[in-house]
Amino acid sequence: MTDKQWNQLLSVLKGEIHSPLPAGFIIDSPWLPNWYGIDILDYFTSDRLWLEANLRAIDTFPDAMFLPGFWAEYGMCSEPSAFGVRTSFPQNEFPHAFPCISTPGEINALEVPDPEKDGLGPLMLNRLRLSQSRIEQSGHRIRFSVSRGPLNIASYLMGTTEFLLAMMTNPEEVHLLVRKITDYLAGFHDHQARMFPSIDGILVLDDIIGFISGEQFAEFGLPYFQELFDRDLSVKFLHNDAGCMESVQYLPEMGVNLFNMGFDTDLNRLKELTGHRVTMLGNIPPRDVLAGGSSAQVKAAALQLLKSLDDHSRVIFSCGGGMPPGVSSENLAIFIDTVKNFNPST
Repeated sequence: MTDKQWNQLLSVLKGEIHSPLPAGFIIDSPWLPNWYGIDILDYFTSDRLWLEANLRAIDTFPDAMFLPGFWAEYGMCSEPSAFGVRTSFPQNEFPHAFPCISTPGEINALEVPDPEKDGLGPLMLNRLRLSQSRIEQSGHRIRFSVSRGPLNIASYLMGTTEFLLAMMTNPEEVHLLVRKITDYLAGFHDHQARMFPSIDGILVLDDIIGFISGEQFAEFGLPYFQELFDRDLSVKFLHNDAGCMESVQYLPEMGVNLFNMGFDTDLNRLKELTGHRVTMLGNIPPRDVLAGGSSAQVKAAALQLLKSLDDHSRVIFSCGGGMPPGVSSENLAIFIDTVKNFNPST
C-alpha cells in the first residue's frame, strides 16, 4: 500500500467518510497467478514472476487497496509446513497440506517450530526481503505481518473433522495444540515486524471460526486470538468468510478493527453487533458475481451494496472473502469504478 492508501485506511478505521468511497481486496495465489497469465507453481517458485504479478495488479488498479499487499505465501501450506506436514504443489492447482497428527494423544509431543528457520516461512520472508527495494520504488511499503489463524492451522494438522470432533472429546489436548500454534504464530509475527519496520498492521485469516459455536469460540479461540492481536499496531485485520454470526460479537474484545466476512451477511447488522467499532471489508458474492457474473451484474451488485447501507462510514467495499480465481480485469474495474463514482447523497 502507498502512504496515501495507508493514511486513507487509517482514517476509515476512525470512522471518517471519504469521497470517493474506498474499495479494497485481499489478493493472493488463488487469483493473481492465472490473472497474470502464469501457472500457480511458477508464481510460488519465481521471485521475479511473483513480484511482477503483484506490480501488475497495483499498476492496473491504482484506485484499489490491495491487502495485505505483496503477500508472500504458499497457500494453505505456508504455516502448517513449519509443523512438519507433507505438502503437495500441483502445477496449476492450489497446494495442499496433509495432516500430521493421527490422534489427540500425539499433540503432547508436537514441538513449537522456530519461526526464523522452520517450514516455508523463512522462504516467504526472504522473498519479501529480496523484493523490498522494488516494492518501495513502486511507492508501496510492506505494511502487514500475515498468517493463518491458530484454529485454521490446527485443522490442517489434524484434519478439519478430526479437529472439530476433538474439541468435544479431547478439549485439554485441543487447548494444548492451539497453545503451541499460537506460540509459533506470535513468534512469526514478531519476526516479520523485526524484519520490516514499516509493518503497522497484522492480518490473521481463519475460516474455522465459522464452523464452531459462539461458546466453542469463546473457549478455544478468543483467548488465543486476543494474544495475537494484542500488539501496538494501527490495523488489526481478521478474515473469516465462513459463518460469522456466532463470533462477530467478539471482534471488539479480540482487538479487531478491520473484518473481512463472507457475502451472505448484512453489513448493517454486523456493524450493529460490533458497536460500530469495526470497519467492514465486503461483501458482494465473490465467485458467482465478481468472478462469474457479467459486467452488468457486477455493477448491479455493487450498487445494491452501496445503497443498502444505513451509513457509509467504516466500510471498504469489496467482495465477501478474498479475491477468487477467475475475476477478470473488466469485472474488477467495473466494481472499482462503480464504488468510485457513487454519490451517497443522491
